[in-house]
Amino acid sequence: MDEKESKKKGISTRDFALCGVMIAVTAAMTLLVRIPIAPTRGYLNLGDAMVFFSALALGPGIGGIAGGVGSAIADILGGYAYFAPITLVVKGVEGLVAGIVGKKGTLVAMIAGTGAGGVCMVAGYFFAETIMYGSGPALVEIPANIIQVVGGAVIAIPLTIAVRKAYPRIKKV
Repeated sequence: MDEKESKKKGISTRDFALCGVMIAVTAAMTLLVRIPIAPTRGYLNLGDAMVFFSALALGPGIGGIAGGVGSAIADILGGYAYFAPITLVVKGVEGLVAGIVGKKGTLVAMIAGTGAGGVCMVAGYFFAETIMYGSGPALVEIPANIIQVVGGAVIAIPLTIAVRKAYPRIKKV
């Protein structure tokens, strides 16, 4: 069965494998560097780079799944299991939106995609943390989340461009 035939029946074997790899890489990057943010018990991390890379290089589906599941696994493994359901949704939406908006694959589209996904992430965590801790502590985390988004975009966009150049068979999403 070739890839076109397997697509008709659901996700291709290639995409399934890529999704699993990106879930693991997203979790690893999220756990690699963690800077705590005391008022909300959250943490600044490098996971957004892989959420954005997954979305921009491999598409919104893989970006959404890898972003949500990989980041939630990192929360569980890193001692933040109570936050994993929120992270699953917020980071999943971040990856999905980044992939949809950045779909054209141009530099402008990738910047817009990471920006749109980033807005979803910052707003999603602000909303959840406002319910959990009140608006004061939730506001404290906004600058760290913005730094995380910008850092993730600064890593993911050049990485996506480099991978596409090195592996031309990877089609633009």
